[in-house]
Amino acid sequence: MTAVWLAVAATGLGCYALKLAGLVIPERVIDDPRVRRFTELVPVALLTALVAVQTVAHGRALEADGPRLAGVAAAVVALLLRAPFLAVLVIAAGVAAGLRFAGLG
Repeated sequence: MTAVWLAVAATGLGCYALKLAGLVIPERVIDDPRVRRFTELVPVALLTALVAVQTVAHGRALEADGPRLAGVAAAVVALLLRAPFLAVLVIAAGVAAGLRFAGLG
């Protein structure tokens, strides 16, 4: 088995274990305010990290891609204006695609 398949299997087992832990953890642990705060903030931090990496990474190098940065900036503005999430995605993709189509990226 190659290293890639070992990584896929390990990730699958880890995801299964995480789901199982959510079912078997006692409710008193989940009701702890620190645990509740942690579970509220971790998805936000992970999504932020994913957006940051996808915005400025190209393979193994960091690259400031103008259309990507403009798309993220447009998404931030749309979020600040309280646009629906689907509209935010369409706006960000539209800005990035428009700039690339115009030859600016």
